[in-house]
Amino acid sequence: MRYKRSLPLLVQQLAGLIVIMQYISFVLLFYTAAYQPGEACEETGTSTDTLILCRACGHELAAGVDIHFVPSRLALSSRNDTLVGGRRVNVQLFENPHGHQFEVITFRKADVTQHWPADKHFSWFPGFSWTVATCPRCRTHLGWAFQPSDWPDTITKTRFEESTHTFLALITHRLLTEDFASSLLMTPKSFMS
Repeated sequence: MRYKRSLPLLVQQLAGLIVIMQYISFVLLFYTAAYQPGEACEETGTSTDTLILCRACGHELAAGVDIHFVPSRLALSSRNDTLVGGRRVNVQLFENPHGHQFEVITFRKADVTQHWPADKHFSWFPGFSWTVATCPRCRTHLGWAFQPSDWPDTITKTRFEESTHTFLALITHRLLTEDFASSLLMTPKSFMS
């Protein structure tokens, strides 16, 4: 009987822990990208050479310069996180028809595999069709690729990449910066001077 009363409390504590872990992973993802003394982008004062990796396998997906904010009126929330060093990253929260929520960052381009045909239904960005975007190495679902709704449902990868009207929305907790990944590697004291 004692265990039945504590189960709902345990589930509630686990849900709180998941929210905290998502926040920590987001902060860790972009904290190291933010602190790059002496290297700046003219547009926003941020480092442009930071690489964004697939959290599952480490595949290089994009560079910091590829981050490009595309606002949507359908976002449940949107925030501008200004981190150490002045790096500003716009994060939007969306919910799919199944009730799953995703925090995403939009990119101009990224090395992902798009799975056409594109779908016009339930798009988070009005006027755009979406298709699933996965890691080309490990096939982890990373987010979605968006193209204008008046385009054909299936297009070439070249047309997608060369267009200024396309973008990607990648899930924050499925990404990692190269700087942070490198900081996880341990160097034996004998190699340090």
